[in-house]
Amino acid sequence: MTAPSFDVSVWSALHLKRVERALERWIPQSAPAGLAESMRYAVLDGGKRLRPLLVMGAREAVATPQTESSTAQAMLEDAALRAACAVELIHAYSLVHDDMPCMDNDVLRRGKPTVHVKFGEAQALLAGDTLQALAFEILTPLHQEPSEPAMAPPLQARLCQVLARASGHAGMAGGQAIDLASVGLSLTEEQLRQMHRLKTGALLHASVVMGASCGNVSDAALAALGRYGEAVGLAFQVVDDVLDVTADSATLGKTAGKDAAHDKPTYVSLMGLERSQQHASDLLAQALAALDDSRLTNTHALRALAHRVVDRSH
Repeated sequence: MTAPSFDVSVWSALHLKRVERALERWIPQSAPAGLAESMRYAVLDGGKRLRPLLVMGAREAVATPQTESSTAQAMLEDAALRAACAVELIHAYSLVHDDMPCMDNDVLRRGKPTVHVKFGEAQALLAGDTLQALAFEILTPLHQEPSEPAMAPPLQARLCQVLARASGHAGMAGGQAIDLASVGLSLTEEQLRQMHRLKTGALLHASVVMGASCGNVSDAALAALGRYGEAVGLAFQVVDDVLDVTADSATLGKTAGKDAAHDKPTYVSLMGLERSQQHASDLLAQALAALDDSRLTNTHALRALAHRVVDRSH
């Protein structure tokens, strides 16, 4: 259970303020031919920022202030902030590309016109490409400000490896390929689960692993946090499928009912609404049990975020 004294709203607001400031600073304000405007439009002033919060929650769970020197602590906190921003940039780029006519052909995202509607398809494609590159640039800073701690190269490599794998053929892009190839098909529950493990779950899982990498964590605890990330990642997609049929576009901030309209396989189409809702609750229980297995004591934020994923209305 979440500790009574822990207020996830206060905690989230504190960390989101840091993330928003960092994104505002690291996304360029000028780039050739208006590219910066479309990049900033795609990322700033919108989104739940769940992935950055998972990074921050996992870092907090593994932090050991009593054994970390002030220099090491500053470096690890900076690394976690960079990881949080990088994973959000990857997520934003994926949404820009997913919304394009060659993919889902959507016109609404985060309550406003999608990037290709606002800026045109070519600019949207370039904005997504540039956000993807920027994510890895942020994780490998070459010329930090004197006041910023230098991230250790092995940690840079670790964070890049986790994010790259979660983004590519073995993760998000692979899942999207399966999704596009599955339109109009009847998938088994295992096939649907595998698609969403890759398309949605991989990046959420990576968020947890990246945050946990910004600290001294045992193999057993890291494995348990990984199981937590997998359960939360799948629960997010199950709830997304439920909301696609139970919420309206104004509430979601994106087009409601588009999965059914596009004849895409979903948990609701496969299992029905009631079973899908129960499955989300079961995944929440799995996530919380994994946190218990980690034997980490400061998991209040991760517990609250798991509840937020399953209990959300948009």
